[in-house]
Amino acid sequence: MKKMNDTFLKAARGEKTDYTPVWYMRQAGRSQPEYRELKKKYSLFEITHQPEICAYVTRLPVEQYDVDAAILYKDIMSPLPSIGVDVDIKSGIGPVIENPIQSLADVEKLGEIDPESDVPYVLDTIKLLTQEQLSVPLIGFAGAPFTLASYMIEGGPSKNYNKTKAFMYAEPKAWFTLMDKLADMTISYGRAQIKAGASAFQIFDSWVGALNVQDYRTFIKPVMEKIFAELKKENVPLIMFGVGASHLSMEWHDLPIDVVGLDWRLPIPEARSNGITKTVMGNLDPAILLAPWDVIEEKAKAIIDQGIGNPGHIFNLGHGVFPSVKPETLKKLTSFVHEYSAEKLRG
Repeated sequence: MKKMNDTFLKAARGEKTDYTPVWYMRQAGRSQPEYRELKKKYSLFEITHQPEICAYVTRLPVEQYDVDAAILYKDIMSPLPSIGVDVDIKSGIGPVIENPIQSLADVEKLGEIDPESDVPYVLDTIKLLTQEQLSVPLIGFAGAPFTLASYMIEGGPSKNYNKTKAFMYAEPKAWFTLMDKLADMTISYGRAQIKAGASAFQIFDSWVGALNVQDYRTFIKPVMEKIFAELKKENVPLIMFGVGASHLSMEWHDLPIDVVGLDWRLPIPEARSNGITKTVMGNLDPAILLAPWDVIEEKAKAIIDQGIGNPGHIFNLGHGVFPSVKPETLKKLTSFVHEYSAEKLRG
């Protein structure tokens, strides 16, 4: 087994590191030519259900870019079929659900997940990676209840989440029952990933920025506290991330987590001045990866300067890698982050 590079884990816990660790959301997949070749033969569903191939896709950016963490290649919808949600990932559209939730009765029909029997391929992929292949920590992940619920209620992607919010306001009993069921699923799913070998765990709440702070506190925060309080018992760093949700960053900071993920809309100094004292992760605008190198370097340097030192910073993007980003750009950026931050810390 390879010696583990634990720089990412140290930074997540707010410990001193020799350099700023870096990984990229959606680093595995879309922008890599090797992945595009695989996609000619296999669907996303087929890749995630074949541990050898899925482990290869997860491992590839670690080997190509020299990042400090791997993120498990899979979709946030992966656990939903096991509780009775019929999900189809349609090309060019995204997740589509044929039986959207419309009532308390629909919610009560949902079952429970048994990860070992329902998603063994996910756990087998993690075991392959952590027992034999990786020299960096593996991050497991799950979609947050609000984001999952939005797909389950809307029936697919949405621009405004009107049906979801209407259901939340009009059917509070059904809403909180749904939140509890999704929380229990997420806790079981997260625990199983950690038990299989994941060294950290991240929750993605892609669409929760659609809510204001008061509604988040009322309808979402209690379920997030429940999830993270349970996963905290597993003794791995926990990360919270959402897009377009800077107004909720202090709400996340209150949760029993280790790392607050920032998108590109909230500068690190502003997050710190707002009261965030935990490790932060982010937050280069992924669109900048399409700019000339001198622009990328300038923007990355500013973020490193803002994040370096206590209480911890993990360099990442403010969202995921675009398919049109060149792999050599990510390799060059990783090297720059490592070298520039190491020089700054040596001082």
